[in-house]
Amino acid sequence: MRGFFHVTVCCMVVVLGVLPLSLDAQLDPSFYKKTCPNVHSIVRQVVSSVAQKDPRMLASLVRLHFHDCFVQGCDASILLNNTATIVSEQEAFPNNNSIRGLDVVNQIKTAVENACPGVVSCADILTLAAEISSVLAGGPDWKVPLGRRDSLTANRTLANQNLPAPFFNLTQLKAAFVAQGLNTTDLVALSGAHTFGRSHCAFFTDRLYNFSGSGKPDPTLDTTYLQQLQKTCPNGGPNNLANFDPTTPDTFDKNYYSNLQVKKGLLQSDQELFSTTGADTISIVNKFSSDQKAFFDSFEASMIKMGNIGVLTGTKGEIRKQCNFVNKKSAELDIASVASRESSQEGSVSSI
Repeated sequence: MRGFFHVTVCCMVVVLGVLPLSLDAQLDPSFYKKTCPNVHSIVRQVVSSVAQKDPRMLASLVRLHFHDCFVQGCDASILLNNTATIVSEQEAFPNNNSIRGLDVVNQIKTAVENACPGVVSCADILTLAAEISSVLAGGPDWKVPLGRRDSLTANRTLANQNLPAPFFNLTQLKAAFVAQGLNTTDLVALSGAHTFGRSHCAFFTDRLYNFSGSGKPDPTLDTTYLQQLQKTCPNGGPNNLANFDPTTPDTFDKNYYSNLQVKKGLLQSDQELFSTTGADTISIVNKFSSDQKAFFDSFEASMIKMGNIGVLTGTKGEIRKQCNFVNKKSAELDIASVASRESSQEGSVSSI
């Protein structure tokens, strides 16, 4: 897992790409009570089986949900592959050769379709997988509001614009979260997902050797920790992986915040929460470091809040049969729309 924060071409969040919390969302934990009552256990069975072989996948699934919700809402748009009418978000800078778990989501979808065909959305599967991943790693559980529908579109431009980068300062981080209707407590709580998982060296190499072009390491890094990271990432070692949490790398706990207090945040965007002078995030970090229940409670609340961003409900969107593609009827309509636009443009050119 490279974490929640990744390199993007834009260091500023543009307001035009913002999708606020959906005002008409009618999500309910019991949404599938009659139509697919065993959906939670089905998702859990697949995720648990995969995690036994690849514990890192739990963090990857949480991150996948985050990267979906920050781009036109929690609508499974991140799962769509390139087609004649879809420009996939998977090849955006924060996602390309980075996101993991797409195959696991497809495994879950297959299992769910076998039990309840055409009922459960890929967007809800992503949300359930994130909650179950938290629980399996020792973290909090919560009743996941359900009833999302899947988008008919993806938006690579928004993926490049909306997802925070690992080099963001605190001001930029706050702006990225506010743009999604999330506050400072949400920022600190959701960043706590970096209590497990891995990051490629490429996303923090400058902190080890040439921070902000200074030719020196980042002064907010503990010197012993710096030496450990330099061994993990010699000369940058962009394809090597480092644990987000050097103490309990596969466990969901409060150690992420304790690490920040001793200058052991892996990404600059992590350490900014504690090392920015006078920041209001410092007191939240201290609280979560000393009280795991407080962290878990806030994480639950923030995950539910994030999971409600820009959701499609009712008759909006669709329930995809395959998570990587819109349904055939929708695809045919999209292609017809593209062909119509192209024909209109050709006609306009010939008449000039």
